Amino acid sequence: MTQINRLQGGQINRDRPLKFMFDGKFYQGFEGDTLASALLANNVRLMGRSFKYHRPRGPLTAGSEEPNAIVELRGGARREPNTRATTAELYDGLVAHSQNRWPSLAFDAMAINDRFSNFLTAGFYYKTFMWPKAFWEKLYEPIIRRAAGLGALSGREDPDVYDKGFRHCDLLIIGAGPAGLMAALTAGRAGADVILADEDFRMGGRLNAETFEISGQSGADWAASAVAELSSLPNVRLMPRTTIIGAFDHGIYGAVERISDHLHMPDADKPRQILWRITTRQTILCAGATERPIAFDNNDRPGVMLASALRTYANRFAATPAKRIAIFTNNDDGHRTARDLQACGVQIAAVVDTRPDAALSTDYQVLRGAQVIDTKGRLGLTFAEVKLADGSERTLECGALGVSGGWNPNVHLTCHQRGRPAWQDDIAAFVPGGILPMGMRVAGAATGALSTHQALVTGKEAARKALGLKGRAPKVADAEDMPVNMTPFWYVKGTTRGWLDQQNDVTVKDVKLSHQEGFRSVEHLKRYTTLGMATDQGKTSNMGGLAIMAELAGKSIPETGTTIFRPPYTPVPIGTFGGRMRGTEFHPTRLTPSHNWAKEQGAVFVEVGNWLRAQWFPRPGETHWRQSVDREVRQTRASVGVCDCTTLGKIDVQGTDAARFLNFVYANGMAKLPVGKTRYGLMLREDGIVMDDGTAARLEEDHFVVTTTTANAGKVYQHMEFVRQCLMPDADVQLISTTEAWAQYAVAGPNSRKLLEKIVDADHDISNDAFPFMACANITVCGGLRARLFRISFSGELAFEIAVPSRYGDSLMRKLMQQGEEFGVTPYGTEALGVMRIEKGHAAGNELNGTTTALNLGLGRMVSTAKDTIGAALSRRPGLNEADALKLVGLKPLDPETKITAGGHLMRADGPVDAAHDQGYVTSAAFSPAMNSMIGLALLKQGDERLGETLRLVSPLTDLTISVEVVSAHFVDPKGERLRA
Repeated sequence: MTQINRLQGGQINRDRPLKFMFDGKFYQGFEGDTLASALLANNVRLMGRSFKYHRPRGPLTAGSEEPNAIVELRGGARREPNTRATTAELYDGLVAHSQNRWPSLAFDAMAINDRFSNFLTAGFYYKTFMWPKAFWEKLYEPIIRRAAGLGALSGREDPDVYDKGFRHCDLLIIGAGPAGLMAALTAGRAGADVILADEDFRMGGRLNAETFEISGQSGADWAASAVAELSSLPNVRLMPRTTIIGAFDHGIYGAVERISDHLHMPDADKPRQILWRITTRQTILCAGATERPIAFDNNDRPGVMLASALRTYANRFAATPAKRIAIFTNNDDGHRTARDLQACGVQIAAVVDTRPDAALSTDYQVLRGAQVIDTKGRLGLTFAEVKLADGSERTLECGALGVSGGWNPNVHLTCHQRGRPAWQDDIAAFVPGGILPMGMRVAGAATGALSTHQALVTGKEAARKALGLKGRAPKVADAEDMPVNMTPFWYVKGTTRGWLDQQNDVTVKDVKLSHQEGFRSVEHLKRYTTLGMATDQGKTSNMGGLAIMAELAGKSIPETGTTIFRPPYTPVPIGTFGGRMRGTEFHPTRLTPSHNWAKEQGAVFVEVGNWLRAQWFPRPGETHWRQSVDREVRQTRASVGVCDCTTLGKIDVQGTDAARFLNFVYANGMAKLPVGKTRYGLMLREDGIVMDDGTAARLEEDHFVVTTTTANAGKVYQHMEFVRQCLMPDADVQLISTTEAWAQYAVAGPNSRKLLEKIVDADHDISNDAFPFMACANITVCGGLRARLFRISFSGELAFEIAVPSRYGDSLMRKLMQQGEEFGVTPYGTEALGVMRIEKGHAAGNELNGTTTALNLGLGRMVSTAKDTIGAALSRRPGLNEADALKLVGLKPLDPETKITAGGHLMRADGPVDAAHDQGYVTSAAFSPAMNSMIGLALLKQGDERLGETLRLVSPLTDLTISVEVVSAHFVDPKGERLRA
């Protein structure tokens, strides 16, 4: 547990050592470490294997752009694959495993792929897996599926909780480096509502990794004091450990906040991560820049890293991958790394600078005009081969090599709404250009302003412009303002296996092959080679690939172009996108007003859309659901039953043009419906297909209550709003959904009136003469409680539907049960409801399946020819009115003991059984206590002309063939005498 590569200084807490495990071995780090920094301090450079060739890899970077050090954290159900060791915050007890290797990281059997690299070049899968065709399903696809991916999930239910939330601000600042901190201070001091988000657990950005000063303070101390001031401002919200993953329409940004990733186990009642939807008026992107590598042979060995990453590990984490390090650079920034490392006690083997006129140093050796052409070392770097300016070669002994090829501004979020970056020559990189997301400004290194002073200035000015601040601005603190001094150098000539995308094993050779085979556009290059398609989205690889393609095409890099980026900025766990929407919370669950009462009765519930409805109410001695359902049906038809039908859609339609509006929406006439009456209504889609059926009750001259089926409540309301706003914009009509506002119960059966008379106040006469079938009224119940009463029937019995405000729904159910004891009242659920509606021949969801017309359902006469209505014209087209059109009929088995299956198809009594001879299909089926056998509803060709005919019902899926008789769909009370009693 000796940290032999631990340096002095840094921003780690040495008073709090942390014990952790990697690949079964224990190590020690400190609070403030990342997993990568702690492993490097313990002399562990090998942390992973590449995807295709399984080459040994160590960290290339120190941030979220890391392509190599991808590990698996935790164990059991909390196992989390594909986590970047460079951003995984160390905690006591952390357990990590390397990925994409077998049987071990040091000896990976799949490294044999590297021996066959000549056969596994870019695009090999397009060529290899095309033939023989028969091999695809049995051989190629299984192999590809097994090889796909890096880490593996546990396959068990994730015990952690994820959440979603909403936040709003005047100004969102993305990135808490020098530009972001300066922008936040400017806006916060001005009183603006500010959110400052940064993906790191320590705000400050590059200030935490550098040694230069700001106004006499170290960069890290200045950042800490700025964060402290911002924390004290009530109008500023700091969000560390938060990655802005996407820029969306209308000033909306997605953000992932890691609440508990740095803990051994999430705190009780706290989520692991939160997906925030941040709505902001203005945004300042201060995402900084990412250093880019240089490609040369074997530049992927563990120990070859970005020079800025070496500087970060040394200055912030007090860690180094080796005690002797070389630097390969084309700019002055590489020399900064050499000076900082040397100041920390690290020996500099040499600085290899591609520029012939590079400045010399008295502190370390500078090899001007030289290039690193190769490296050696089995599982980690031991030597670097250098080609000197005179053509001779030299070997440098070193355990790490820092590579600095310049800096790329992090423009990703500027591209999320199709903005294309623009080329900037002085830094040889793309910067934000074109159309930025609404309200976005960019500051700091993300604009190509690569000095600390420029970052502070641009951050302050961006905040002032975003908020419209005027007046004299305070002076910016003194900071380094070194100009960029670099000569573009992308790869070493003669390189064949110089690595560009290290996670996906894309090399210089692959880019050349792509050009040779005609895949020369940047989009084709990306897809043919998989360049930039790794988890880092090309942050360290894209520019090298584009530069090589430009050279091969004889074009400049801006002429060649660049791909743009899509959300998310960094990978996001699927659980974070799901939030709490899992298990029973996968979608919102609505409970009916009588839910608690039904639960007390032992009801069995079923999901109906978003609603949880009672399916049946078992009683002692009942061992099968059919016994409960049959009892509920018989008792309702014999006396009285109560069913909670609150879930039916309820829409209030009001206004002087309400009747005219409904007359247009419904296929049948509504304009002359008298006050106090209810009418069954049929609603068509524009194409003439039935959308929904329901009722319209006219409570006042300008007030209707429309009911819809449970499943279509939202769709019907949406449709009616479209008609109101777009088709009848001048009509005086207002709509509001009141589904949740009213608790509604169906009271059905011969004694339903007697039961209701016990709770309806005496001044309301509900006798048959005063309140006939299809009547409606505003009434009061139980001594003055306002209510609505409708005399409508879905069961075929004398029935009413009574509605009260939802808060009284539970009480009303209990009152009905109490008052109905003398009649043997029974609650009935959705199963009994379905049985009774089939017995009565009512069409419901199974028949209103999006393919049926009014003609199919036997409701053709309801489509008025005397008025204009939505869908009426197209309902009359010939294709929907053929002579052998399907018609709704009833089915009764010849053998009462046989079963009718919904979905079964009807064939003639004799003849072939195939699709060409299909006569129709069963839409609904149930056991009928009234008929003492199974019955069904079906759509049958010319069904209304075939009553009494015997057909075969076949269901190959359930191996069923029975004989059925075609009968009227109205099995019970076909003349409607009961419901009018």
